[in-house]
Amino acid sequence: MSRLLSMTPRRLRLAVASVLLGGAASAFAVNTATIVASTLSPDCLEYRVSGICYWLYCTYGGCTVRTSVKVTHYVPDAVVSSYSNTGQNPWVEVRAMSMPNPTAQAGGDGTTNEDHENNLSKFKNADVIGHPGGQVFSQFASASGYACEGAGTAFMPYLLSTLDTLAWRYNVPEMLYPEALIPGRREIGSRTGLNLWGNVYPRGGFLHQTDDYKSGAVVAQRAGDVVTRRGQVHVYQPLLASSRDGYWPAGALVEGDASTGKWQELTPTLSSSCAVFPHSNTRVQAQQGDYAWALWRPYSCCQRRGQVFLGSTDFN
Repeated sequence: MSRLLSMTPRRLRLAVASVLLGGAASAFAVNTATIVASTLSPDCLEYRVSGICYWLYCTYGGCTVRTSVKVTHYVPDAVVSSYSNTGQNPWVEVRAMSMPNPTAQAGGDGTTNEDHENNLSKFKNADVIGHPGGQVFSQFASASGYACEGAGTAFMPYLLSTLDTLAWRYNVPEMLYPEALIPGRREIGSRTGLNLWGNVYPRGGFLHQTDDYKSGAVVAQRAGDVVTRRGQVHVYQPLLASSRDGYWPAGALVEGDASTGKWQELTPTLSSSCAVFPHSNTRVQAQQGDYAWALWRPYSCCQRRGQVFLGSTDFN
């Protein structure tokens, strides 16, 4: 306080302006409170009764078969950030998790900024971090009935590209995979439909794409593809749950297939709905090349009503 009082009026105005400009710059990022609030989306939840479960319930007096309702809905498992500048995750509270290190620095586009260029080499970092809205989401989903548990743990880092340098920055060994060498395999969009956004493989940070939003989306899809599979040659933790009686978790994420997962944009614009890539929704280009989406994944479950699970019947 004494330091502020000792400032001249001009220096005080400059100090206040600096604070205001800093606040304005951070307005393009996304914070935890906004992410938590974004879980209140009926469109992304897509709650439905999907079948009936059967349980064998036994007591000293004998056994009976009980039933429970099987439900299916989506759960926001993770926040997937895709951004150009290393250390600048748009989710501000987790930014410290992925700061530059000796093997992962810088970022951005490989371009001379000529207007006629149409084959820009772009680079994006990617972070997959557990969605922080679990408790709020559980209350929201429970209002519709019985709710399923997702695989994600809040704030858990499942993939940080700054720690996955060999695969993310050098495409080793994925540059040699058939999906990376053969055109038409594992692509987001289609060539014939003239809406090709990019290729899933090699699942690293580099791609050629003139549209920065599409670049961010492709890299987010790549990161989601890695963490929803086991045994990948990356530095990561699988974002997968194990099935059990009366619980059917989400499996591997597949591009363009909403039945495996869908995306809710968090920044640069906050969306109240979910979609798969590619989509025809309005696409706002981020000023700093940083994007974030919530990854929603489908789960089915039913309430346990006996000691032995006998099976389930799904509705058409």
